[in-house]
Amino acid sequence: MNTYVISAITIGCLGFVTAITIGHQSAFVAAFGTRILVLHVPMAFVIGRNLSRVEVLRIGRVIVCLAIPMAALMAMQFFSPQSAWVNRGVGGDMGGAGFSGAMGFMRPPGTFSFTNGLTLFFSVAGVWIAYFWLSPGKCNRVTLLLATGGMILAIPLSISRSLLFHAMVTGAFAILVIMRKPMYLKRVLGAALAVAVALAAISWTTAFQTGLTVFTARFENAARSEGGLEGTLVDRFLGGLAGAVFGAADLPLFGQGIGLGTNVGAKYTTGEKRFLIAEGEWAREVGELGPILGLPLILFRVLMTVHFLCLGYRNLTRGDPLAWILLSVGFLVIAQGGWAQPTALGFYTLITGLIIAAVRTPPEDQTFRAVQFAF
Repeated sequence: MNTYVISAITIGCLGFVTAITIGHQSAFVAAFGTRILVLHVPMAFVIGRNLSRVEVLRIGRVIVCLAIPMAALMAMQFFSPQSAWVNRGVGGDMGGAGFSGAMGFMRPPGTFSFTNGLTLFFSVAGVWIAYFWLSPGKCNRVTLLLATGGMILAIPLSISRSLLFHAMVTGAFAILVIMRKPMYLKRVLGAALAVAVALAAISWTTAFQTGLTVFTARFENAARSEGGLEGTLVDRFLGGLAGAVFGAADLPLFGQGIGLGTNVGAKYTTGEKRFLIAEGEWAREVGELGPILGLPLILFRVLMTVHFLCLGYRNLTRGDPLAWILLSVGFLVIAQGGWAQPTALGFYTLITGLIIAAVRTPPEDQTFRAVQFAF
């Protein structure tokens, strides 16, 4: 129990009460929304409290290994029609699980029900690939090289700008690791050579060249519709976050009820799967809980992100870059990652748990170091 867990449970329980009394008044929808705060947020701390450093690294190696067949699967999905068995949707849906991409190609979902799962998976895989290149001897080199090739292939074939963005952020965090400890530069030179070899080998393949063409077309289409980088980053992303906060004054004090902004809540109450409140995470939270509970929840997520970044950087200054590298994806997921969608919620729980475990366990994994997560 700590400040974050107590805050999440308190907001969740109060949100349940207000939802069934003055909100949408559906106990099922309210329970579905409340479970996020009373189960998943505490579960992340349970994971972090119980995993040892050996187990954290073992999970990382498994994710790196899974990146290899996952890349092969997404390549099959990318070049197959939506009616093919590799693209079969949930429940055997013949319409396929792909999502609109560009040039007639669909964004593949991998083993997930939607493309966001594949994007999050390879974002996390990229974090572990970067860490293991910085830490020789902790992962098989052949496996790491194959996974690196799979990561390079995944970026264009995913047709996901988010995956490219996450990979760039991870690279920036890794550069800071090298700046803090020049000894890592020697390791990175070997990694850079290996990545160059993998890129050279993959760039000649039809799959990569086609994927890159489609990915470029996706960027150009998005730039035209959203107004380029300014429209994507400032208007859509930052504007959406700011709008959620400053627009809270126009909402009911306790919102429309927790859970209503999820697809399950929409399906249960209206019979249609759609965004009843907002697609953006902060806007959904404020719309469901209102300014009285929604704004404290946003503050809770921001404070937790800043706190973990400070702890990760502290570990980095002590020669342990694991938590810092994990935070390259984790800080975005914790601050404003989607909790309404179950796949994204699951990745939040896992990533946050791994970050906490990485912060509280020393590299040698001989003794546990207590870390206060309460302010």
